[in-house]
Amino acid sequence: MLRLYVVVALSFSLPVVASPRQGKQTYAFCAVCHGERGEGNHTVGAPQIAGMEEWYVREQLLKFQQGVRGTHPEDIAGMRMRPMARYLQNTAQIEAVSAYVAALPTLKSTSTLKGSWVKGEVHYKLCIACHGADGKGNSQLKAPALVGRSDWYLLTQMRNYKAGVRGNDPKRDPVGMTMRPITMTLDEQAMIDVVAYISGLR
Repeated sequence: MLRLYVVVALSFSLPVVASPRQGKQTYAFCAVCHGERGEGNHTVGAPQIAGMEEWYVREQLLKFQQGVRGTHPEDIAGMRMRPMARYLQNTAQIEAVSAYVAALPTLKSTSTLKGSWVKGEVHYKLCIACHGADGKGNSQLKAPALVGRSDWYLLTQMRNYKAGVRGNDPKRDPVGMTMRPITMTLDEQAMIDVVAYISGLR
């Protein structure tokens, strides 16, 4: 399966871009998995990214390029993403596609999980300090917005943090490391409830 995605990636000839407007050209490469509107595709582990913060998209692309993400053998979706990020040829392309993704109209995500909104509100208190009571994040703390994101993806990433699949490199990913102790206080149902609460914030 990974080979298929690499082949698809290599089938594109990416132009060198230097402005957000030109980011659309580069995004055609991303749309294969994330969709033309940034709506995502659960079947291939590609989350909804429309309207995601520019700084966050940029940082995650760099993390995939540098091997901070997408190298753990249990992170199948991340391993698919890494060669895609590495195919971006320069900083200009990363900046342009990040700006384009951020400019895409935010879409209403479809709920795929059933959890307790009431219990999730209690557990979410652990998240407020960084992600905010409204779930809109805090760029100064490198905490992305959680509202408007795919619920299955949020749960997957919480699982990844808890298992050490993500955020286990204190030197290269100190921000990710701050997520690990939080998720380790939550069991599976608690994580589902937190995601249900976040989904209700929209």
